[in-house]
Amino acid sequence: MDRFDVCIAGAGVVGLALAYQLLRTFPKASVLLVEQEPSFGQHTSSRLSEVIHAGIYYPPGSLKAKLCIEGKAALYEFCDRFQVPYRKVGKLIISQSDSDQALVSLGRNARLNGINDLEYWPEDLIKSAEPAVRAKHALFSPSTGIVDSHQYMTALLHLSEQRGLVYAPRTKVTSVHPLEQGFILDMIINNGRNTELYAPKAKWFINCAGLWSHQLAKTIENLPASCIPRRFLCKGDYFDYRGENPFRRLIYPLPDPEMAGLGIHSTQDLAGRLKFGPDAEYVDEIDYRVASNKRDMFAKAIRSYFPALKADKLSPAYSGVRPKISGPSEKPGDFLITGPEESGISGLIQLFGIESPGLTASLSIGVHIAHLINQRSI
Repeated sequence: MDRFDVCIAGAGVVGLALAYQLLRTFPKASVLLVEQEPSFGQHTSSRLSEVIHAGIYYPPGSLKAKLCIEGKAALYEFCDRFQVPYRKVGKLIISQSDSDQALVSLGRNARLNGINDLEYWPEDLIKSAEPAVRAKHALFSPSTGIVDSHQYMTALLHLSEQRGLVYAPRTKVTSVHPLEQGFILDMIINNGRNTELYAPKAKWFINCAGLWSHQLAKTIENLPASCIPRRFLCKGDYFDYRGENPFRRLIYPLPDPEMAGLGIHSTQDLAGRLKFGPDAEYVDEIDYRVASNKRDMFAKAIRSYFPALKADKLSPAYSGVRPKISGPSEKPGDFLITGPEESGISGLIQLFGIESPGLTASLSIGVHIAHLINQRSI
């Protein structure tokens, strides 16, 4: 029977960053990273805005705030060190109201999170810096950026494999059996032509399966049902803009009060190609089709800050689905990272509700979990 110190289920951006950080912290550890898809980052991690967030929106003291801010610094440092393409384009959060109280409140929240670089922009400065934007007031975040998320994930994987990571795509964990020390992990390996069973042992098991974390948790023997939170799927569609990008920065409306999403904003890739999204819609199943009949709704929302937009230049691009632990009309949920104390199962760590800013926070999530393990050592 193969034995590992740690098995991580799920090779999205967080699973990859976790493997990287664990192997930095415990250089002699044996780490197995399994992924049910043929390649890494096939779902939430590759269906997002690729924005490096500043940490403005999240409640002070929350894991999202702490890990976003720590992760932002770590991610920029990682990209510089390993030549992962990124750009600090900055972000304008705009208001159409004659009163800027919502922006003042958002700025106050950012300061409570330790963010002190935001700038207040009046209408004349917005017009000068971003002539295509219509807004009364704005907050400018200079530390917001964009990153090539695929190259980032590729770098994490290659660096981890150099340190001894065993990476197993097309491998699905079907059941988890806790022992007095460690786990037996039932898996199915599917190479596209046939399947085989595999059952390694691991001292630590980390459920980092993203959209499937809840489903995987239900296969863990003797795990109390109270340790599995509710799961809500929130879908966001994106539309490409087939025209010249008029913006130098990312343009965000004020977030909707319930924070299901951050509003239909403008973002861009490293080549400057413009896209808009995502919207936010709670759904019952994972479906990545983009409804082309949403174009007029997108155009109406975008024209509130980009009045020159022509709807016929919008075309369906892609969609993503977030694994939320809060439902419609509920307060936004925090990241939920649980260890052995919560489940009563030695060596078990689980991650739920890892949505935005998961990309930004990925390296700091890895450090956070390394500290959980370090309390007991590998």
